[in-house]
Formats: sequence, C-alpha cells, structure tokens
Amino acid sequence: MNDSGKIKNIVPLLALLTAFPAFSTDMILPAIPSLAILWDKPLAVVNLILICFFVTYGFSLLFYGPISDRYGRKKPLMAGITLYIFASILCSMASGATALIVFRILQAAGAAASAALSMAMTKDIFSGTERQRILAYIAVIMALAPMFAPIVGGWILAYLKWNWIFIAQGIMGLIGLLGVIRTPETLKERSKVPISKVMHSYGNLLLNRNYVIMVLVMSVSLLPLYSFIASSSALYINGFGMTEQGFSYFFAFNALALMAGSMSCLKLTDRMNSNHLITAGFAGITLGAAAILLIGQNGPWSFAIPMALVTYSIGLSRPPSNHLVLEQVHKDAGAASSLLIFTYFTLGAVGMWLVSLEWMERMQILGTITLVCGALVLAAWLILQKKGIGTEN
Repeated sequence: MNDSGKIKNIVPLLALLTAFPAFSTDMILPAIPSLAILWDKPLAVVNLILICFFVTYGFSLLFYGPISDRYGRKKPLMAGITLYIFASILCSMASGATALIVFRILQAAGAAASAALSMAMTKDIFSGTERQRILAYIAVIMALAPMFAPIVGGWILAYLKWNWIFIAQGIMGLIGLLGVIRTPETLKERSKVPISKVMHSYGNLLLNRNYVIMVLVMSVSLLPLYSFIASSSALYINGFGMTEQGFSYFFAFNALALMAGSMSCLKLTDRMNSNHLITAGFAGITLGAAAILLIGQNGPWSFAIPMALVTYSIGLSRPPSNHLVLEQVHKDAGAASSLLIFTYFTLGAVGMWLVSLEWMERMQILGTITLVCGALVLAAWLILQKKGIGTEN
C-alpha cells in the first residue's frame, strides 16, 4: 500500500471521507437564517440541526472505531456511508424543523464512519513522519470543503430550494461509497477481542494518561472553530446585513485561512519541531480572539481578519496535534481515532450551544469563548511540555 501509485489513489479518498463533516455542516449554513424565518423558530432551535448532528456524530464514532478494529475498516465504512446517503434523501424531504433535526441525527450516524475510519486507515498505511505529512496533505485537501461547501450552498439557494443542498450531499456520499468499494482492506492485523468485549478498548484508552490529556487539550483548541461555524451565518447575514452568497464568500475566506495554516504546517514540518508549531498555533488563537473582542463588531472585514488568524492557527496546529495524540497509542487505532474525534465534536457541540444562546451580544460570546479556550490550551500545553507529557513514543 505504500508505493507511490497506491498512495496517490488513497490520499484523495481519505481526504474526501475526512471532509464529510465539513460538507454536511457548511453547505446548510447559508440557509439557517432563512429556515428560522420560514419555520418561525429562534436561531437556538434551528441550530439544533448542527448541534444534534455533532452530538450524534460524536457518539456514533465510539461504535465504528472498535468494530473496525475487530472486522476491518471496509465493511463498517460502506455501511455508514450507505446510511448517510439514505438520510440525506430524507433530509431533502423534511417539512419542518423537527423532522430535519431527526433526519440529521440519522445522517450524522452514517457520516461518523467516514472521519473515524479514514484516520484509522491513515494509521494502518503510514507511520512516523510520513503519517504526519499525509495528515497535513489531507488537512490541506479537506480544507477545500469548508471553502466551497457554503459557496455551493449559497448558489443552490439562489436558484433552487434548500432541499437540494441535501441532494448534493447524497451525491457526495455516493462518490465516497464507490471509492471505498474499489479500495482494498487496509487493516493488516485485526483485534482478537470478542465483540462482546470490544468496547473495552475505550477502557484501555482511558487508562492511558498521556493519551487522555492530549485529547482533552487538543479538543479544547478546536472549540472556537465550531463556535464560529454555528454563529457565522447569524453574524454575517443578520448582524452585518449580508446576502447568503456574500456570507458564503466571507466564510470561505476563513476556510482559506484554515487551509493556509495546514499548508504552512506541511512546509514547516521538516524545518521545525512539531511541538513548536503547536505552541505557535495556540498563541495565534489567543491573539486572534483578543482582536475579535476589540474590533470584531466594526464590520465584516474587522471580524473576518482576526477570525482568519484564529482559523489559520488551528490549521497550523491540528496536523501535528492529531499525530501527537495517535503517537500515544500502540494498538486499537480505530478506537483511539474514534475517541479523539468524538471528543472534538462533543466539545464542539458545547461551543455551538453556548454561542447560540442570548446571554450577551453574539460577537462578544464568540470572542470570549475563543479567548478563554486559546489561553487555556496555551497555558496547559506549556505546562505539559515542562513535565515531558505529549512527546512521541
């Protein structure tokens, strides 16, 4: 599987599978304000189509990881994508907020197979510095999803109804399914743990102190990104009075910053210690948050530029962070990947919920969440470095 031809074939598929969550959330973002008006629901209710998706996605990850360690990656992945396609069709036929929320839960249960098992497949195929580079390549490619997904969603809304957004997602799922069918099984040595005890893998991981600490720190660093996703359409469309298409371009600008961060990581991986990249990323999140609180309310660009610094910093730190977390385990890679992304999405859902509330002006909520998370992870990371926690095994 490591020859150049097969690597060229597998990396785009891994990137597509990892990008499923971004496509599934960002394409619908331009429609959220109009759906709130259409169904006469507050933003906190309509945002449940995002929050419930993330929560269900996270819990479903806990199922796919251990099962894939036992039975291989391919069959669970095919089953999950098939469910995703079916649920996307149901979403397109939803007649109200409640129905869409329920169908989104099904869609998330299917989509969970993609990101968790694609990361596990990366662990199966690559190792060491090569895996870190592949993770950076995948991060660059998948960053295109949040760039183009809201633009596609915005233009669909300009000519068609919101239902077609989910039809497009179903087509994406079909492409992914065809790719998986043509891909050979990547897991060489399957777990011999009986299915009745397969969930014990999580118990073993929770006893891995370094793994748990690194997962928590890295997950908190991503919470500002998910808070931004949930609040972005309201900030740009309702707050700054932009059109759905205009919002999609500003959102794509921040997604471009995320991709630029991943590309910078790719270029700097051979020149800098990955721990230094993580430190720089966490510092950038903190600085960007301070700028949002100071000038973010002045206009779309006054908000977009400091938010771009935050997303760039997340893109810079995420590939080495993922690599460092996976280096803390020697087996049960599927379970480790699932628990990692589960924590990402669960804490992300908390951020989405917090930013959807009306306890202060929404820009201030986002800035406060980002500042607290950035300062917290930077301080924790520096302390961990002094104690020697978070090094590669």
